[in-house]
Amino acid sequence: MKQRKTLDYVLVTLKGMAMGAADVVPGVSGGTIAFISGIYEELIASINKIDFSLIKIWKNDGFKALWNHINGNFLLALFSGIFLSELSLAKVLSWLLENQPILLWSFFFGLVLASIFLVGKEIKKWSVSTILVLLGGGLVAYFITQLPVNDNIDSLPYLFLSGALAVCAMILPGISGAFILVLLGSYKAILDAVHEKDLKVVITVGLGAVFGLLSFARLLKWMFQRYRNLTLALLTGFILGSLNKIWPWKKVLETKTFGDKTKVVAEANVWPTAFEGDSQLLPAILLAILGFSLIFILERAASKK
Repeated sequence: MKQRKTLDYVLVTLKGMAMGAADVVPGVSGGTIAFISGIYEELIASINKIDFSLIKIWKNDGFKALWNHINGNFLLALFSGIFLSELSLAKVLSWLLENQPILLWSFFFGLVLASIFLVGKEIKKWSVSTILVLLGGGLVAYFITQLPVNDNIDSLPYLFLSGALAVCAMILPGISGAFILVLLGSYKAILDAVHEKDLKVVITVGLGAVFGLLSFARLLKWMFQRYRNLTLALLTGFILGSLNKIWPWKKVLETKTFGDKTKVVAEANVWPTAFEGDSQLLPAILLAILGFSLIFILERAASKK
């Protein structure tokens, strides 16, 4: 466990806010933000320490020992940031998604594109199997982004499953938890439950998320320990395949109405020159460059530290 000062935990909270903001956008993964900000493996390792052995540690050594065992300060700072982001930045991003989608997607496209190089750089040994796994991960992510959206489903068992699957996607770089909820048809039901403070639905989804997080994190830890290069290749492929979803210029093919809101359920990527309306090409390119550069600036700062 890393020894941190107060300022370090403030930075962890800010990283959590960035993860939360990314997860609100259907197409961008909080796991990608965690990876490029250097906390991904620590997050997986810390979550893995939450199991039934904590009862024995608490009984024998007290709460402080338990808290230190699970890296509690780190998890508290990170998830506080995610929660704060959901309450604040999420509204700003939702507005941008509705009113300035090209500019928002351009920034994220540059950010995610740079993260491919950053994650891929961690692969220490390339081989035929590594390349095949990378390509396979890319195809899986691309296929997921092409799936049709389901109608709104709000049964409690289904929402529990949705929470479990979404949180698994949320901690995978490249696959968006919000987009998985859209595909499953439970995005609106969960969003409405949060706005209307429907505790029964919120608690059900939360329990599903906890179940998915604790179980899936163990699989990821095992993969990193046994097959680190292949796991990194798979994650790089996931990020690469997700670029299809966040390409800024799209043509709407089909829409559906969920309650009082109309959602796009089928769309196709087009070149800026074929986009119907103002392509905002120059500011979009500048924002993509900003997002791309920001990743390497953050990595350089982390390396110096």
